[in-house]
Amino acid sequence: MLNTVLPIAMGAFVLALALSAWRLLRGPGLADRVLALDSLYVNTLALLVLMGIGYGTTLYFEVALVIAMLGFVGTVVLSKFLAQGDIVR
Repeated sequence: MLNTVLPIAMGAFVLALALSAWRLLRGPGLADRVLALDSLYVNTLALLVLMGIGYGTTLYFEVALVIAMLGFVGTVVLSKFLAQGDIVR
């Protein structure tokens, strides 16, 4: 069952990555682009976790953890920049 569901789920997340990248490039406003970037890293995390399950290795989980930490910090910094116009105040 896992061999059937895993490629379908990976394909769905690749499609979500493509749509997020499209919104990142074509987004009408800066807030839309920040949201697309946030969605891009969350979808990348999900894809890495699925790849780790599929290949049976923990390396993908460790990479996903690093991307999650960097993505969170990036989202906070970009949100603060949008709200206040400056990062450090």
